[in-house]
Amino acid sequence: MMSPAPSSEHQRILMEMGRQLATYLQGKRCSVFPAPFDVRLPQGEENEEEIENVVQPDLVVICDPSKIDKRGCKGAPDLIIEILSYSTAKKDLNEKFNLYEQTGVKEYWVVFPGEEAVEVYQLNDKMRYEKTGTYEKNDLIRLGILPELEIDLSLVFQNRIV
Repeated sequence: MMSPAPSSEHQRILMEMGRQLATYLQGKRCSVFPAPFDVRLPQGEENEEEIENVVQPDLVVICDPSKIDKRGCKGAPDLIIEILSYSTAKKDLNEKFNLYEQTGVKEYWVVFPGEEAVEVYQLNDKMRYEKTGTYEKNDLIRLGILPELEIDLSLVFQNRIV
């Protein structure tokens, strides 16, 4: 028995954001990975077998190649993007938000498909997430970790499936 697959709208958004990220990152130090891709988030110096926090974000960008191994990513990625669905919204907005903040994920984006919006959070000097903006359908989002890269939301939310 399998869990239901994400919606076609979710997958379309995932592919377009991933495409824009991958196109820009080609030949650069950072890499983008789509789900399913395990991200192991140790909260201390636990051994590999002791890591309890394993997540599969929709998209991750990792700029430290030493964090990438055969099992996925060990340690905090630089950027995590979660695309909300009704069944995952509470977990993404609460549990994962807190986990990503505590483990040092530099930037966290939450995509709201129904609202055609993206909320962006960045770690501040006190290692707490600070909301740096809410972006809508026709906006460009400049990444905090890569300021020269912009994601065009008009392409992300075009041809919306209803």
